[in-house]
This record gives sequence, C-alpha cells and structure tokens, in this order.
Amino acid sequence: MAPRHSTGAGAEAELPEYAGHYRLESRLGSGGMGVVHLARGASGMRVAVKVVHAEFARDPEFRGRFRQEVAAARRVSGAFTAPVVDADPEADRPWMATLFIPGPTLSQQVKRNGPMEPAQVRRLMAGLAEALRDIHRVGVVHRDLKPGNVLLAEDGPKVIDFGISRPKDSELRTETGKLIGTPPFMAPEQFRRPREVGPAADVFALGSVIVHAATGRGPFDSDSPYVVAYQVVHDEPELTGVPESLAPLVRRCLAKEPEDRPTPDELMLALRSVAASYDTQAFIPAQRDGAGADGDGSAVPEEQAGPVAAKPLRWRGRRAVLAATASVLAVGGVVASVQWAGSGPGPGTRPQAAPAVSAAGFDGWRSEQVAGVPGAPRCVLGAGRLLCTASGAVFALDPVEGSVVWRRSFAGALWSDPPVLAGGLLRLRDQNAHLLALDPGTGRTRGERKLSGDTGTRYVGNTLLTTRADGVVMGADSGSGKERWQLPLPDGTRPRIDAFGSASVAYATVTSADGRSTRVTAFDPGSGAVRWSERMSGMLEPVGAEGGFVYFLDGDPVYGDTRAVVRYAVESGVTRRVPLLGPRADAQATVRDGVVYLLADGGGMDAVDPGAGKPLWHLETTVARGSAPVADGRRVYFSAADGRLLAVDARRGTLAGQTRPRLGARADRVTAGLPAPVPAPGHVYAGAPDGSVFAVDTGDPAAW
Repeated sequence: MAPRHSTGAGAEAELPEYAGHYRLESRLGSGGMGVVHLARGASGMRVAVKVVHAEFARDPEFRGRFRQEVAAARRVSGAFTAPVVDADPEADRPWMATLFIPGPTLSQQVKRNGPMEPAQVRRLMAGLAEALRDIHRVGVVHRDLKPGNVLLAEDGPKVIDFGISRPKDSELRTETGKLIGTPPFMAPEQFRRPREVGPAADVFALGSVIVHAATGRGPFDSDSPYVVAYQVVHDEPELTGVPESLAPLVRRCLAKEPEDRPTPDELMLALRSVAASYDTQAFIPAQRDGAGADGDGSAVPEEQAGPVAAKPLRWRGRRAVLAATASVLAVGGVVASVQWAGSGPGPGTRPQAAPAVSAAGFDGWRSEQVAGVPGAPRCVLGAGRLLCTASGAVFALDPVEGSVVWRRSFAGALWSDPPVLAGGLLRLRDQNAHLLALDPGTGRTRGERKLSGDTGTRYVGNTLLTTRADGVVMGADSGSGKERWQLPLPDGTRPRIDAFGSASVAYATVTSADGRSTRVTAFDPGSGAVRWSERMSGMLEPVGAEGGFVYFLDGDPVYGDTRAVVRYAVESGVTRRVPLLGPRADAQATVRDGVVYLLADGGGMDAVDPGAGKPLWHLETTVARGSAPVADGRRVYFSAADGRLLAVDARRGTLAGQTRPRLGARADRVTAGLPAPVPAPGHVYAGAPDGSVFAVDTGDPAAW
C-alpha cells in the first residue's frame, strides 16, 4: 500500500514512496514536525520512519535540531528506547528509521482503559526511572517526557521521540521567545531558565507522567498553556488519586528546584521491590499485534508540541478519564459490607414527587458557592431536588428557586463518580472507595459500605453492578448489597458497562486485542439474563439506545480517535456505519431522536443521522474542552472549562447562545472536571468552576 497523499489547502507535495531503502507502506501518524510511517526494509523488517515536513526541511535551524535528534536517539539506543536503524538528516526530506515496536503509548492506554491500578503505576514508575538512568548516563536530557512519548511494550516501557532532547554539553540554544516542550509535563526551569535545563527536568516530567497514569490528568491542569506554565512555576501539584505509597516520592519529583528532586538511581532504590518484578502485561490487558498496510497495532510518538507561542496547544486524556469515571465499570475485588441500613428512605421520610416546573415564568437563578470551595458541582435531578456533589460536600437545591434545601459536609471527601439516584437514595462514592447512601429529602446517611481492592461501581436501576477481571459481571441489590446473580462473559476479560434511558437493558462491551472488533452483550440488569450478544466490527463505544437501535462511536484502534458512528438494529441485527468527515479526538456523544451529537476535543461538534446514512452538520464552537453533550430535541447543550453553558441549534448546527464565563476568584485555574448539564422541561442546570450552580430558561438562549 502506497503512503497516503496530503490533500486540502496548504497540503504538501506528494509524500515520498521511499526513505532511503525503506518502502513507506502506511502512515502511522503525523504532527507539527513530520509524518511517521510504517515501512519495510529489503529483508522485510518493519521500522517506523519519521519523515520531516517539506517546510521544515528548508529551514537550516530545524535541520540542525533534527541532526541532534538523530544523534541523541543513537546515543541512547538500548533496552528502554526504540533503537535507531538508519537515518539521513541530509536528505531533501530528512528521515530517521527506528525499530517498530507494537504497543500503545501511555496516553493511548489511559485514554482507552482509564487510570492505572496502584500496582501498575508503581511498576511503570520503576521502569521509567530505569529508562531515565540509562538516558542520562550517556549525557542526554530528553526534555519532552510525556505520556505520548512512553510506549508500553511487552518487555517494559520505551521512551521515544528525542526531537527536542540535547546533550548536556550542547551549544544549541533555545530560541529567544520560544519555549519548546509540552507545558503540563515541563519543569519550572524550562519556563524560567530554558538554557539551564538538566537531567532533573526529566525527573519532574516523570512525576507528572505518573500522576497522569494514576489519575488520567496531570498535576497541573488548564486549557491554557500559559496558565499551566504559571501553575508549574508557582503552585503546588494536585496529587489526589495518586497511590498513597507513591505520593511522597512523586511530590519529591515535582519539587520546584532541580536540586530537591531525586535522581533516577534514588528513585530505583526507593522502588526496588517493584523494579525487580516489572511486568508490562500487568497494565496492557489487550496487547495488539502490529498489522500491515493499515498500521493497526502500531504505536508512534505523538509529535512534540513545538513552540508555545506558535499555536494553541491541545492535550488529551482528561476527558477519557472523566467519561470512564461516569460510565465505565472497572471492578477488581469483593464488596465488603460495613453498614447498610435499609434500601430506601428512612422512617418518617415521605417520598417526594418531582416538582412541577414549567418554563412559563422561569427566570433562572444562580446559587452561591454552596460547598465553600471552587470547583464545578456535579448534579442529578430527582426526588424533587437538584442533588449535587462538590469537594467535601453534598447538597440539595430547590430546582425552581435555587435555594439550599440541605447541605452535608464530608471533610476531605473527593467524589470519584457523579451522584446517582438508585433505590430511592442518593448514591455516592469517595476517593477511598466508600459508598454512601443519603436520603435525598433530608441528606441523612442511610447506609455506608466499604469496597475492597480497586473496585468501581455502576448503579443501573435498583441494581449495583460490579465486574471481575475474568469477565464475570455481578448484580447485587442496591439497598441490601445482597448478590442476586452472576453473568460470565465469553471473552474472559473485564468489560465496560453502559446503560441508557430507562435502564431496562445494560450493555457489556469487550474490544479485541487488535482493536478490530468488539463483543457487545445486552443483558437485564435486574436478573442478569442475556438479551443478545454480538461480535461487531470496530473498536466500539456505546453512546445511546432508543427505538430498537443501539448507537456506537467507532474508534481508531491505534490512536482512539472517533472515525465513524455505528447503528445496530436489535431486531434484524443489521449494522450501519457512517464515517465522519475526519477523525475526532476524545469525542463524547449523546443520542436524541435517532441523531448522534458528538463533541470532540477542541470544540468541534458533529450531528450524524445513521438512519439517513450521512452527517448532518459540523460546527466549530471555539471551546477548547467541553463536557459531554446533552440534548432536548431542539438544542444540544454542553459546558465549557471556563464555566460557560453553550446551546447549539440541533437542526441547523448553529450556536444559539451561551452564558458568561464563571471562573470565580481563582481565574488562573480551570476546573479539572467538566460535569454535563442537566436538562429539564423548559430549562437546563449546570455547575461552574466558581463553585456555583445555575439554571437558565431554554426558550431564548440568545438572551443568556
């Protein structure tokens, strides 16, 4: 298969068919500096070949940087890198060939499977410390260690892409006014003293990478690279979610001053117990085989970000984790009952009907910072209340007037999942794997349960679903915790669990090791009875079900970007696939009246009608990062990281209106979590980073 040609405005000339003696078979990926191809030599050996973009090939300064990359990669070739096979930095289109290593990047792994388990994180940290030790021993500083530059190979992690590395004695200087690197993983000295960057900067980046592996986010988080730069230099890292045994070591790695950070040898000493038993298969549940022309199973470096001043930066991962927290079940352990009093509201509590809230006369409202701390509350509407969680607090608001009905403090609690109403109670889970059940009318505690091991939860109706690593799904009564049924799935792998609408059906999905197919099993959450089971083509993620159809996003098996929408007809078993106009990174979706609405990283929104077999419209919203979208039939709503609520006309694909930003007093911070808006007849509720909750009338979004 010949390499793909560039198309569109500003496209390059036809890409070469060969780089040296290596035939370029397919494009694995591209970035700001070049294109990476899967290629083969005369012997049939597979290599990954980076070919520099034509515009940079004409730049003498860039050629100097590329020569340095080749030299650095050759110096560090060994057990923890992708060895350089051949290179020609003097060619018309400079290129470098490295050994092709099947396996996902850490970025892809976390995006696809969510944060790693504590034992996996410890093994990863030990492996990266060992890699940095070898890199630094030959006098090279990487300067761009990040999740996209860490390959999870069968024999351990590989550090790749030395595009901005340099020897410690190099005379090549950072150009004035340009900071080269990826801000969330750059050390303070890379911003303050870029010419004095040494090996300790890689240790700082290692700390940031470990936080990402453990939590799905970095220790410093914002849409703006400039805000991140300020946080890196001045603020303390956010380590919530990092395993307690590793947090002190990670904090040392993230020290502001280079001399206060441990060396790789010191890290290895501290992690000796896990370094000796390193096993990447423990955190690669589905190792892919490299494929041929389509490039399936390959993993290539995500290109360096380039100068911060040159263009806005985008980074992935956060949304994947948030979506996984809300809808993916990752359960490994046994539910240990500590206390569980009753399965519904307690004595003396009268069940409350939802208030009759109409659009007429609804002027909207905005609460104050009910929890007393910044951060966007996550809410659910039910039992006559708007029930919300925030850092260290749970509260209920009157959905008509916005007044506080009750408020409970839980010192230090960080809620890992959105609030759920099940069995007549408000169900919560904190960062310590405690399940709480609160009376939605009064806020009183009605039950408490401790989950053992790395256990997740998913409530569907009145059933608590858990899964095991061997592919067994278990259903328990949400009130008593008593197990009702077990369902062994045929693939023997822990599934993802989703449910939509009335939740009369739940869906367990398991993607094959090569990402080419997905088994979908629909089952009754109340009894565990299988409704249907089908192996379908593609790496599928369920996003909705209605009218006898189930809707999926189809992701690229290498990068995970959404490339199509798939509709499955339950009755006939017919599948319909509608390709998107282009790949969509970190897409979130909702389904309404047979139309799938997708919001991608970077703010691009698409409407796709699988029934008609075509996309309906595409809109660039200018939002860098958004929540999952929700739809009411007329409009699609989503929240932005700065606290704006946006409304898009569902039929025309035009922006109907948006609220003002609500960042709060700490405008230098952008909330890590982006809770989806909560629609109701005639209005919609949303939480903002300033800690407030607000409601707006949906009749005229232009007046927001």
